[in-house]
Amino acid sequence: MSNSLNKNIAVSSAGLLFNPVNGESFSVNPIGISILNYLHKGKSSSEICNLLVEEFNVEPETAERDLLDFVNLLRHYQLTDDDDKKSN
Repeated sequence: MSNSLNKNIAVSSAGLLFNPVNGESFSVNPIGISILNYLHKGKSSSEICNLLVEEFNVEPETAERDLLDFVNLLRHYQLTDDDDKKSN
């Protein structure tokens, strides 16, 4: 799993993401904001899941599924560093 958002992506504290390359913008919910913050801090997937369990009082399976779904969406919209490497 990629643990880094593409460096071109601007992220506001309110959870707005902007991709200056194609002009697309996205908004994320509080869980998405937390995941982005943890990714930015270089946390591993397991660390992020544990932090989500604590922060949002959810089951570990829910945290893992939410993280996987969110990262898959980031990849789908080409917002991760993995996507940048694929295009080179």
